[in-house]
Amino acid sequence: MPICIECRSPVKTLWTKYSGAGDQSSGHNIRLTVCRSCGRFCDKYVEYDFVVVFIDLVLIKPQVYRHLLHNTLMRDGDRFDPSIIRLGVLLLLFDVYLTWERIEKQTIPAMFPGAGNLGNLTQQPIVVQYLFFLILCTISTLAFHLSIRFLTCSPYSPLNALGIMPRHARPNSVSTALLVSSYTKLFPILMVIWKYDVPAAARSLGWAVVANNVEALRILLDCKYYTACILAIAGAASRWAAERFLLFAAGLGNVDSIGDSGVAANMKVLWTLILLAKDWAGISTGG
Repeated sequence: MPICIECRSPVKTLWTKYSGAGDQSSGHNIRLTVCRSCGRFCDKYVEYDFVVVFIDLVLIKPQVYRHLLHNTLMRDGDRFDPSIIRLGVLLLLFDVYLTWERIEKQTIPAMFPGAGNLGNLTQQPIVVQYLFFLILCTISTLAFHLSIRFLTCSPYSPLNALGIMPRHARPNSVSTALLVSSYTKLFPILMVIWKYDVPAAARSLGWAVVANNVEALRILLDCKYYTACILAIAGAASRWAAERFLLFAAGLGNVDSIGDSGVAANMKVLWTLILLAKDWAGISTGG
């Protein structure tokens, strides 16, 4: 059921179609529903252009996340929207490129004398190298999503057992929230225009991705900031563990893989978000 993006009240419909003059495809035959609880339009983004939606997404506005996660991308039976599947594949391909580039730049050639920056891996065909990083990113991404899905949706979740948060009934919506809020991983497309420091870019993207992940989880699950931070930390730890295991198995155990998925970097980001949340709470209460 859709909700009002302003007050989160459930509504039957977001707009009403009526017959009238003019082109039917222009959208002029649609009247937005006014929320009975708050008196504002239930979802103003229905009539907004994609560019406006994207700008508000960059600004991390809660209303645009509610529009996407509750009113646009949700499907009956907790099915993935086709656009989310395409976004997930695109994010994975970008992650492969960034991880490959980051590890190449952070690896010291002296570690693997006579074998290049990536050790014995560089002696393999380029297709084999690409498949390795594709598997690395796929497994680490799955570990990230599955750990958060377990904590939010499993009846055996410790968060549910401790009463920190109720069990969420739609695990695919959790993955949808994580994928939508990871859109900043697409920004390296700017490397097509100019080159920049990849490790530094990965750290900057890490800040943006983690901040958006926390906000998306908080909005979707209607939980506290500290709960969303716990989920993000658990996901980052699972991703890091999977990544380290695969790198060690490939003989790259000495490689520092901390980048946009690093636990240490994410911990710093999450601690900063917690402090900011406390400051905002103090301001809103007049403290």
